[in-house]
Amino acid sequence: MARENQRNTGQSTMVTLLTIKLNLPGCQSLKEKRGRLQPMLSKLKREFNISVSEVGLQDVWQSAWIGCALVSNDSSHNVQTMNEVIKFIETHFPDEVILEQHIENR
Repeated sequence: MARENQRNTGQSTMVTLLTIKLNLPGCQSLKEKRGRLQPMLSKLKREFNISVSEVGLQDVWQSAWIGCALVSNDSSHNVQTMNEVIKFIETHFPDEVILEQHIENR
């Protein structure tokens, strides 16, 4: 019943996806890579309340694709938050180089 009432308000749900390709220079093993990625992923979850995971290049030592997702009813808020995620990574993890980034609204 509550779900039906929310749908009738005219608000739509926006999902924003951010994919980031990282270069992790100096990694000599997958264990070291996971050790460098895990603190980043945990801090992003805690700081921005987003879903985040390594989504590609899992078997490559010095590269990683991470994916972030955010759901709300305001796409501009979502895009702003994802841009803040990028800045956060650049500021707090300067050793991890962002090679590519893509923001997509659905």
